[in-house]
Amino acid sequence: MSASDNVLVRVSGVDRVFHRGSEDIHVLQNLDMEVRSGEFLALMGPSGSGKSTLLNMIGGLDRPTKGTVTIGGDSINALSDRELAAWRSRHIGFVFQLYNLLPTLTAEKNVELPLLLTPLTKAERNRHVEAALTVVGLAHRTRHFPRQLSGGEQQRVGIARAIVADPTILLCDEPTGDLDRKAGDEILALLQALHREQGKTIIMVTHDPHASHRADRTLYLNKGQLTTEMSE
Repeated sequence: MSASDNVLVRVSGVDRVFHRGSEDIHVLQNLDMEVRSGEFLALMGPSGSGKSTLLNMIGGLDRPTKGTVTIGGDSINALSDRELAAWRSRHIGFVFQLYNLLPTLTAEKNVELPLLLTPLTKAERNRHVEAALTVVGLAHRTRHFPRQLSGGEQQRVGIARAIVADPTILLCDEPTGDLDRKAGDEILALLQALHREQGKTIIMVTHDPHASHRADRTLYLNKGQLTTEMSE
């Protein structure tokens, strides 16, 4: 799933309009963006600027009002809902600010969830889960429930869940936003390791310049448009 020019993500002429009563809210306007395979990109901007909306469109959770989103040559906004769900399970790993772990499942069972949609056997799933938890440094915490883990450990479980199916892209929405600086730095170091050592393509929404400095490149979103410099 690689593009010949090494551009993995291409967002072209995208508008996203939300309707609130009789009012049209233009969140994204004629937006263009390219992300190369193996790149670590940070997206910054004020609250309500559309960062998460853009991330959700790249991940196939939302559709543009106008324009196209192409991932590795696949125009994903042309897919049906069923096709899009199948595509997303193969190619996208999500990391959320609030972890989104199921409290009644252990770490290993939370990580296994994306694999339940695949034809892997239970033994194969177990091997994938063990490998993912080892990568994030939690091989010793597999049987622990979320309430028994620190915030940083819960986010590591979230990252393990995101990488367990070896997705094409990791989409991280404020992955350190609920953590203290030390735990946040550990998560950022882990994302950098996944990028540098495993070649993962990562797109990270953040409000924190400290976090954005870990990325290869930072783009700023304001008033529906992307720039390479922060607006005053």
